[in-house]
Amino acid sequence: MRVGLIGTGAISHKHAQAYRNIGYPVTLCYNKTREKAQAFADQYGAQVASSWEEVCTSPDVDFIDLCTFPDVRLEPLKLAADHGKHIQVQKPIATNLATAREMIAYARAKNVRLSVVSQHRFDDSMIFLKKAIADGRLGKLLQADAYVKWWRSEEYYSRPIKGSWAVEGGGALINQAIHQVDMLLYLMGPVASVYGMWQLGARHQIESEDVVQTMLRYANGAQGVIQASTAFWPGYSERVEIHGTKGTAVITGDQLTTWDVLDDSGDPAPLKTQVASGASDPMAISLAPFERSFLDLGRSIADGTDPLITGEEGYRALELVTSTYESCRSGQPVTLKGWTA
Repeated sequence: MRVGLIGTGAISHKHAQAYRNIGYPVTLCYNKTREKAQAFADQYGAQVASSWEEVCTSPDVDFIDLCTFPDVRLEPLKLAADHGKHIQVQKPIATNLATAREMIAYARAKNVRLSVVSQHRFDDSMIFLKKAIADGRLGKLLQADAYVKWWRSEEYYSRPIKGSWAVEGGGALINQAIHQVDMLLYLMGPVASVYGMWQLGARHQIESEDVVQTMLRYANGAQGVIQASTAFWPGYSERVEIHGTKGTAVITGDQLTTWDVLDDSGDPAPLKTQVASGASDPMAISLAPFERSFLDLGRSIADGTDPLITGEEGYRALELVTSTYESCRSGQPVTLKGWTA
């Protein structure tokens, strides 16, 4: 699979390293700052395109990787789809539900794959826990929580677009904790309602939230909470906790660190003590789940089926985030509608 990459910021280097490891060459790249694109191209053996339109229409590209900010993805997606190119977008899928819905509908109409990078689904810990829950090893699920108490420096927020509503869609919940949002939805199923509260610019000079929490009511009757922040120095490894009638599982960073289950049987839990986390360094994350995610997209393109993380899955995560924001503004619980075609 040949990759055309648009946007050569920090996360694009993780993507390129993963592509190199799995044998997917980045053939063409673009950044609005040509010097950045050229440096990226020199490092990974790509050619520099003169425009994002060139990337989307090139015969030397099988799929497009949009590593741009989420507010500018719709038009590249449409052009790529018009030329039969499959599309992968960095999380979140978009800054708002209307744009996300348009992206999904357009890709479906053109019969191209659309995938969202939520790579933690491919962690060993998540693969194990997904199966364990399906096998009933935790019993009836009672509560599922996520805690993302991270630190981001003043330098991180020095660009005015960081933490902006228009460009990034919000702050800590949509940018940092959306990975854990996706993990909870994958493990627990749909969320029925949320009730949120936030602090806007509590620690940083940003217009959006750097401290936020939301209470969850899952469709299966379980409850939960998500706490997210970029204001807690020095930053603490994120956790996802799943509690059932038979026991508890905790994922810290990218590893399963707790497996306390009554009368357990089945495959041994892959417990670890060393974890990778973006708690204080956004790039301190593992390559392996990216590699697996990109291979899954390649498989879906080859066999004409959906990838594990479709546009619709990205929509569901975004809806939980935007519903939380709506609740924070109104002071009232918000019922989620879910995805309907």
